[in-house]
Amino acid sequence: MSESGQSQHRRLVTEVPGPLSRELAARRALALPAGLSSAFPMYIADAGPGYVVDVDGNSFLDLGSGIAVTGVGNSAPRVVARAGEQLTRFTHTCFMVNPYEGYLEVCEHLNRLTPGDHEKRTALFNSGAEAVENAVKYARSATGRPAVIVFDHAFHGRTLMTMTMTAAAAPYKRTFGPFAPEVYRVPMAYPYRWPSGPENAAREAFEQFQMVVERQIGPASVAAVIVEPIQGEGGFIVPAPGFLRQIADYCAEHGILLIADEVQSGIGRTGDWFASEFEQIVPDLMTTAKGLGGGLPLAGVTGRAEIMDSVHPGGIGGTYSGNPVACAAALGAIESIEHDGLLARARRIGEIMTAELGEIAATAEIIGEIRGRGAMIGAELVTGADKTPSPDAVAAVIRYARDHGVLLLSAGTYGNVLRLLPPMVVSDELLFDAMGVLRAAFDAL
Repeated sequence: MSESGQSQHRRLVTEVPGPLSRELAARRALALPAGLSSAFPMYIADAGPGYVVDVDGNSFLDLGSGIAVTGVGNSAPRVVARAGEQLTRFTHTCFMVNPYEGYLEVCEHLNRLTPGDHEKRTALFNSGAEAVENAVKYARSATGRPAVIVFDHAFHGRTLMTMTMTAAAAPYKRTFGPFAPEVYRVPMAYPYRWPSGPENAAREAFEQFQMVVERQIGPASVAAVIVEPIQGEGGFIVPAPGFLRQIADYCAEHGILLIADEVQSGIGRTGDWFASEFEQIVPDLMTTAKGLGGGLPLAGVTGRAEIMDSVHPGGIGGTYSGNPVACAAALGAIESIEHDGLLARARRIGEIMTAELGEIAATAEIIGEIRGRGAMIGAELVTGADKTPSPDAVAAVIRYARDHGVLLLSAGTYGNVLRLLPPMVVSDELLFDAMGVLRAAFDAL
């Protein structure tokens, strides 16, 4: 049972949304702007490892984890203990004014855990977008170059710079221009949709990348290439094998810094600490957020010492960056992953979800591809031989699942990818129950 006494199992006691959620929605309409939307209309009162409970007492199995944030679970014991103890001492000093040990500890862990045995430095921020924006600042400072290269289907944030770097116009960029200069976009080696077939994706995408760099920009003008080792909002796209290696080698040859955006794919989500490890990529800079803070806002940029030390004193920081309570929570989250075997658990979750989706796909032709790693699995829904995206089918599956007690998220440039991001602490029982509802949702199509 949860702390509020609610069942940890899927349980619906009212219609969805229930009367109390509808009352809160009426208040919301008068208090919040229309552009601030929510995926679901239920207001949450309690949560635990793999489920959330709304104000009406309905219990939902959670395959979203607050968009990959609560990887160690909601109110994970180690997170609660460390953050609670910190709350009794102090909530804020601003690290730029009065520093504290918790900040150092988080940075030391990230320096240890991120790929590569070179000397590293880490700076902390509040969100993934802040981390990405500051990674660009570090890269430009260290190289003295202006240009930044990003990829099709990428998502890097909602600030001016990161919104520019993000690929999708709707909903992230429409009406918000003009955008930041010196950002250039190249194709992603997206195997499922590569025009000449997945076997050619890595080679041809790299050729197009090289052409853009050398003919349109000039390698000597490029500060950094930033890439998500598995693209998140873009549709859980796993780059074609070998593509990231080619990009990394080209960057090293031309003095270009490689930034891995691991905001969504990092902190154990894929069954490794970082998705970059799968192809043995050692980025010059890496951004982390989401799962790092165990549910509290925290982000980081970790990079080679000489790059991170290139910025003048006072050039990097923020009032709330590396908040002491968030740092304490992050230490609890890291400890949970290391001591509770959650990397192996993420891999096991991936095996279950992939197998279950494979069985569904055997009879549901609308599933074009299942992809991802660990507790980060997506299913792209399409119709016809031309792979026409089917966002309506995704919406229908999500709606059916919600009405039967399971929360799913969508993703993809075309809105046609179901993404499964359960917490790494979800039990087999809850996971199989959720996949059973997903099976019924496809049957209902």
